[in-house]
Amino acid sequence: MAILSSLRRRSAAFSVAAVAGATAVGVCLAVSSASAGTLSGSLYRDPSSAVVRWVAANPGDSRTAVIRDKVASQPQARWFANFNPSTVQSEVSGFIGAANAAQQIPVLAVYEITNRDCGGASAGGAPDLNQYQTWVSNFARGLGNQTVIIILETDSLALLTCLSSAEINARNAAISTATRTIKSGNPNAKVYLDGGHSTWNSAGETANRLRAAGVQYADGFFTNVSNYNSTSNEANFGRAVISALNGMGISGKRQVIDTSRNGGASGDWCGDDNTDRRIGQYPTTNTGDGNIDAYLWVKPPGEADGCRFTAGSFQPELAFSLANGAPNPPTTTPPTTPPTTPPTTPPTTPPTTPPTTPPTTPPAGDGCYASIAVNQWAGGFTASVTVTAGKSDINGWTVTVALPNGTVTSAWNAQVSGTSGSVGFTNVSYNGRVLGRQSTNFGFQGTGTGPGVSADCVTN
Repeated sequence: MAILSSLRRRSAAFSVAAVAGATAVGVCLAVSSASAGTLSGSLYRDPSSAVVRWVAANPGDSRTAVIRDKVASQPQARWFANFNPSTVQSEVSGFIGAANAAQQIPVLAVYEITNRDCGGASAGGAPDLNQYQTWVSNFARGLGNQTVIIILETDSLALLTCLSSAEINARNAAISTATRTIKSGNPNAKVYLDGGHSTWNSAGETANRLRAAGVQYADGFFTNVSNYNSTSNEANFGRAVISALNGMGISGKRQVIDTSRNGGASGDWCGDDNTDRRIGQYPTTNTGDGNIDAYLWVKPPGEADGCRFTAGSFQPELAFSLANGAPNPPTTTPPTTPPTTPPTTPPTTPPTTPPTTPPTTPPAGDGCYASIAVNQWAGGFTASVTVTAGKSDINGWTVTVALPNGTVTSAWNAQVSGTSGSVGFTNVSYNGRVLGRQSTNFGFQGTGTGPGVSADCVTN
């Protein structure tokens, strides 16, 4: 659960010495400088997130449809913020295994640095930096070997007002070591360090802090987590930071931007009492910008900042306020390439069965076609369904799924009729029209045994 309090005020700048390449607590890692490349692929939607659980438990709430279609349907970061060195590896491997089985890229937000949030509403983290490195090492062992996105320690570099110069140097060394530990655990991990946001520290100061914390070992930096600055302002800021890094001899670094709450007005950092916020651009790795790897929902919409509600608690009124009046999610095209190899570390919970792969080329005839990828575990499942139009456009669809031994408990991006046996799923208002040879997606969760690999699809 994200417990970020979002202390996003301007703060007095510290002069941070460059200690790039320093190691901490006696750890020595031989990892070469990372080269940030363009991310490609669909992002993982966590079927057990707080918003998904709320939607499933409140089908009759007047806000549920909006929250379901515009928030719960979207991939969001899973936060790892509890100091649990004995169990973090199994928690990570279970999450990663489910994402790999769904052939999607998971986003993990690490929020465990010592003296987190400078003692604010999200205070906590590891008791000391030695124990922090132990936790990070165990975290890294659960990452498998496929692409994952790591948002490493929000506010850790932008918010330094509570630290002495010696503590800043120690934190920089710890983050540099954590980056290399994660890269050593999974060479395909994409690691991004804290870049604050466009109305906090200057681009030059941000670049200095990133260099001091070892950004040369990372893939780049993230900005705007839990803040409301526009995507264009963040992109301009990111370009200035990249330019400053280039001037320091650190090239190839890229940006990710949190767009979870920046679709409305900007202003005061706390969103608990604000009704003019909106969700921003939907999460994607297809940014169309050569400097930006992804637009992500790092801070899950609906989770409180800690002003009016407990930091990190899911509040449906906040989620509804963010989603109501916001644009509908876009439709998607089917993936054309499957993942390369299975994960080296099998998930410990829940065990999964391999999903099916949607067709790589659209069907030749008219009408619509449906394929299903199932993530099955003991007692339950999630299913992701791809609806593909034939050679002609369609203006509505219904997919009928056979569930002889399962029961549907929730669905997203579709209206459901029935819960078991023969279950019908019909498009919602924004995804009924699908252009020829293109696709849209919906999904559902249930108990028992999931469906087979195919389903009947008819146009409405």
